[in-house]
Amino acid sequence: MTPRPILHGILALPLILSFDLCAAARQMTVFKTPTCGCCGKWVEHARANGFQVTVRQVENTAAYRRRYGVPDALQSCHTAIVEGYAIEGHGPAAEMLRLLKTRPKAKGLAVPGMPLGSPGMEGPRRQPYSVLLFDAEGRTSVYQKYLRD
Repeated sequence: MTPRPILHGILALPLILSFDLCAAARQMTVFKTPTCGCCGKWVEHARANGFQVTVRQVENTAAYRRRYGVPDALQSCHTAIVEGYAIEGHGPAAEMLRLLKTRPKAKGLAVPGMPLGSPGMEGPRRQPYSVLLFDAEGRTSVYQKYLRD
């Protein structure tokens, strides 16, 4: 074997790896109101964790919650859609990635309200919160608990 094919392979490696990284990016659409700052911070959190996010500014997110099957009791300030799942509120990227890896039979995840200390709601205070898995009938189960420090 001549050194030329080996050299070409080595030079092509960064290009090949960049294609793999692009293919691995998770496409997400977030519906949020224009005035919500914490939603913007949550979008930054999602992007920092490998999601390719498209933000759609809407006047009211209620219609999107209904369209994607999020029960009213689980509402928060923004609704995201990723690979067919709804993500309501300030869900941590770790739980979204676990959802996409395990692909349970569910409509999505929710972090109801806007708990202090959740992604996008960082600050000096933290409160415990749960990430809930919900199904098409509106039933929920605790997917992950986050406790105060």
